[in-house]
Amino acid sequence: MNRRHPHVLIGPGDDCALVTCSGETILTVDQVIEGRHVVAALGPSLIARKALARSLSDIAAMAGTPRWALVTGALPADLASRAGFGAADLCDALHHWAEHFSVPVVGGDLAGTSGPLVLTVTVGGAPHVARGPVRRSGAAPGDGLYVTGALGGSLESGRHATFAPRLSEAQALADLLGPRLTSMIDISDGLGRDAAHLARASGVGIEIDAERLPVHGDVHSPAPGSAWRCAAEDGEDYELCFTARGDVPALICGTPVTRVGAVVRGEGCRIRTPDGALYDAAKSGWDHPLGE
Repeated sequence: MNRRHPHVLIGPGDDCALVTCSGETILTVDQVIEGRHVVAALGPSLIARKALARSLSDIAAMAGTPRWALVTGALPADLASRAGFGAADLCDALHHWAEHFSVPVVGGDLAGTSGPLVLTVTVGGAPHVARGPVRRSGAAPGDGLYVTGALGGSLESGRHATFAPRLSEAQALADLLGPRLTSMIDISDGLGRDAAHLARASGVGIEIDAERLPVHGDVHSPAPGSAWRCAAEDGEDYELCFTARGDVPALICGTPVTRVGAVVRGEGCRIRTPDGALYDAAKSGWDHPLGE
């Protein structure tokens, strides 16, 4: 038994891990691919960190608590010669960040490949004990639309590799709001596109006010007055986007919370620009590889 993680009865070393699960379990899997989500120059620590954090951000999006992780990796044969690190370095980094995030890696597999480096992380967790899992499908007209933190510039600044999954914030929101927390998603593809996912799943419309968007200090907008577009369209922020009824605190676990729009009758997600125009937010977002 792992003293720090008593629910892990058998960890790495056998053909299977053994963990205790009581009640429902939430599951997610995500991956980082060299050239798309990471570059080898980041080094083993930041690559491993991002691989874990992406899946943990999915757990946060449902206000869950991570319990264990499984990791698989496809490693290019020339990785050590061109990047200066290998399988052992990645394994050490994965276990380091797993302890940092309090989610033990209980097993996995590594294989060689002629393609790019790929790390895949599966995480199992527990839904919020009182609120239950927060889904994308509960938003209703009259709800406010909110985001945590600030948005934009994550890729340019390198923040995409160092972000902190909003696990504590999501738990605190579920504790405080309960059923008034009606839907939630993490922002990986850009606020506009991810808010559109909430609208579609909930069968409602969402309107975002561009002038309310909290723009990160890392954003270097290409034209005066266009910083809001970076906040709405840049991906890899991994902040929470959620809908809620009634009052919502402006600060949660020390992280700012900003109301950026509202849920309305209808369908789709639209952004109202500073000049009053509306455009389809679902057509914006991040889908390009790093380096392009």
